[in-house]
Amino acid sequence: MDFGIALAPGVDAWKVVERAERLGFSHAWFYDTQMLCADVFVAMALAAERTSRIVLGTGVLVPTNRIAPVAANALASLNALAPGRIVFGVGTGFTARNTMGLRPMKLRDLRDYIRVVRGLLAGETVEWHAEGEPHLVRFLNPEAGLVNVRDPIPLHLSAFAPKARALTAEIADGWMTFLSVLPRTLHEITEMQAACRAAGRAPESLYTTAFTLGCVLAPGEEAGCPRARAEAGPLVPVIFHGLVERALDDDALPADLRAAVTEYRAQYQTYEPEAARYLRMHAGHLMWVRPEEERFVTPELIRMATFTGTTDELRERIGVLAAAGYGQLAFQLVPGRESALDDWARLVERV
Repeated sequence: MDFGIALAPGVDAWKVVERAERLGFSHAWFYDTQMLCADVFVAMALAAERTSRIVLGTGVLVPTNRIAPVAANALASLNALAPGRIVFGVGTGFTARNTMGLRPMKLRDLRDYIRVVRGLLAGETVEWHAEGEPHLVRFLNPEAGLVNVRDPIPLHLSAFAPKARALTAEIADGWMTFLSVLPRTLHEITEMQAACRAAGRAPESLYTTAFTLGCVLAPGEEAGCPRARAEAGPLVPVIFHGLVERALDDDALPADLRAAVTEYRAQYQTYEPEAARYLRMHAGHLMWVRPEEERFVTPELIRMATFTGTTDELRERIGVLAAAGYGQLAFQLVPGRESALDDWARLVERV
């Protein structure tokens, strides 16, 4: 099994990536969330320049936020800096679009976007639709060496729903998901493997990555300790964010979550401005816990929904994920807690 890191990019993210490479991590994934982080391609370019082996991926690029020829150019430019080390990770958008009050994009639009980007990265002339009309586009002088369309750039799709998994099985080199509750994560890979078989594809031909936040507990530490709350806690409010924005029926929730979700919805109604409550709700998303959300980050939810436990517990969990077919586990490092990288390195060194 491979082990990677994920991070909300800043202009100094390269320092963490450089250290991750020295520690033996295989991948570094950069979030593409314009309203929360620095530009993903700026951060990746700096990391590409200062590393030599680690694979660098967008985790994930959101098509509606960058037109296809521009995205293809950015990927091909990175490929010139780090040939063969770039991954085109893409999805319909959760955080990046929600921070601007938008729902995920349509799957058919994602498919067409990928067609254009991949065609350009293959050096082809492709039809691209813009301003209501089709246009033929291509890199006009790749031979100048300013971009690299020679070395392949794998496509990894973030997919959670059946149709998205079917598209992944059909066209992608890899699949990405977010690990929370372990039984759900195991169910998801089973569904992804079934989608591969339905597409006439061997499941093992699809590289699979699970992202997570968590904390390696020292002897005597509990899941509610300050360190675990800082390193793993930011994942817990995201569960509430998703439940609020998807407007799920509370009756469908486990009884122990129902009251907390009802309370969180009431808190959400207090956010201003009323027409754009998402501006408050997504501040610090996956990076830290805001004061008014602290009470929702319980030790029980940290244990249940994040990758938090003792070294022995987490190594056992890694074994379960590997046996299920996951090819990579990527640990997100939250801002200000980058030292957790050393804990993750010690955890996986004997796995």
